[in-house]
Amino acid sequence: MTNYHVKLQAAYVAKNVEDAEDAIGIAISQIGKSLNKGKLDYVDIELGLTLCPECSEPVDCVLVVARTAIVGIILSMRVFNAESPEHALRIAKASIGKALKDIPLEEIDVVDF
Repeated sequence: MTNYHVKLQAAYVAKNVEDAEDAIGIAISQIGKSLNKGKLDYVDIELGLTLCPECSEPVDCVLVVARTAIVGIILSMRVFNAESPEHALRIAKASIGKALKDIPLEEIDVVDF
């Protein structure tokens, strides 16, 4: 049995936002509340980054159109005593997915520690 650090990407839709900073704050706050309700306060929440197509510099992963935003969030957690990286990923997705029912999750990275 091995311990793993699992990173997942989540897409959060924030409505009635003023700007990108407002959308980021709402997304992180709402995801944090949902995780805390599910007793998952050990899950780390970060803003995702993407590369600018013009300059290739990293920029915040947020898009605002018509006061509605989609925000890319990175969720990471440690999974202990998993049989394989795939098993650790299933555990993380199941745990986080219960708290964030309508939010899509995608694997970014699974590393043993």
